[in-house]
Amino acid sequence: MSTTEAAIVESGGAPFTLTEIGLDEPRPNEAIVRMVAAGLCHTDLSVAGGGLPFPLPGVLGHEGAGIVERVGSAITSVVPGDHVILSFTSCGQCGNCRDGHPAYCATWLPLNLIGGVRADGSHTITHGGSPAGGHFFGQSSFSRHALVDERSMIKVDPEVSLESVAPLGCGVQTGAGAIWNVLRPRPGASIVVLGAGAVGLSAVMAAALSPATAIIAVDKVAERLELARELGATHVIAATDTDVAAAIAEITGGSGADGVVETTGSTAVLRTGADVLAARGTLVIVGAPPFGAEVALDVNAMIPGRKVVGLTLGDSETQTLIPALVALVRSGRLPVDKLITRYAFEDIGQAALDMSSGKTIKPVLTF
Repeated sequence: MSTTEAAIVESGGAPFTLTEIGLDEPRPNEAIVRMVAAGLCHTDLSVAGGGLPFPLPGVLGHEGAGIVERVGSAITSVVPGDHVILSFTSCGQCGNCRDGHPAYCATWLPLNLIGGVRADGSHTITHGGSPAGGHFFGQSSFSRHALVDERSMIKVDPEVSLESVAPLGCGVQTGAGAIWNVLRPRPGASIVVLGAGAVGLSAVMAAALSPATAIIAVDKVAERLELARELGATHVIAATDTDVAAAIAEITGGSGADGVVETTGSTAVLRTGADVLAARGTLVIVGAPPFGAEVALDVNAMIPGRKVVGLTLGDSETQTLIPALVALVRSGRLPVDKLITRYAFEDIGQAALDMSSGKTIKPVLTF
């Protein structure tokens, strides 16, 4: 058992509090990683607010980046001193994992989002001498040191700024994966991105690297729409004072959008996304509304080949996609830094407030 400082959430709705925690000794397939940076995501805020059934008190954080300090006896993919980005974990053995779709692992929910423990039920973290929720996305990276699953670690070039690539572990790969892994735009395609937050703007950047020729960003915040243009959107729509469906119809010459990425979690926005699809168009659901939320669809409108697809973490195989994203960041072709505002780790509370208010798109904590 070792100790480190972490930002713990005592109960749903409680603030992040920096305190000492205990880390279990790494198992053969685990490592101790010294954190350098960690992105803050809306999923972290949802859990901290009590919106998801993660066991609290606990340590969140799932966009970590750091330097490996110790490795378990079975780990061969990294050695101490390696720089790593941290992402979700998976079992590696179920059908979806074997097929290259670990984001749809049969044990994804308990391993990553709601379990708070290892697959065998053991705890990775103690707080005040008692077991606490940990193993969040296989990492719980709001901590100066994290106990991390091997399948959560992706080795990266040590020349890369870890502060600049930490968000690749969740938000960026989700937006990029929606475009590249699901929509796969053909030449001349039209893409609509509903919501210009971190995930939506990542989708815009990914679409700008595709052969799509119309990239339409929709949001309520003028500054975010300006940034969307800077990142590659060909058109922007202010949702506050515009009939979004009519505007998309005008831009697409009445044919509708070939692909839509819904990132807001609003069921009303989701329905709009379905309504603006072209024949054979695809709506990708990324934003998560409250559990049990439902959307009515015009069934006859779906018959001309329109599709609605749910998405987790970009349907990414992380060992393949994240190194490619890192290379694009390094070359300047994926300017993720334009989304980032940096905060010292001890200012995590302010980072959470700024993200909730919309002041900051992607907070990155620095250690």
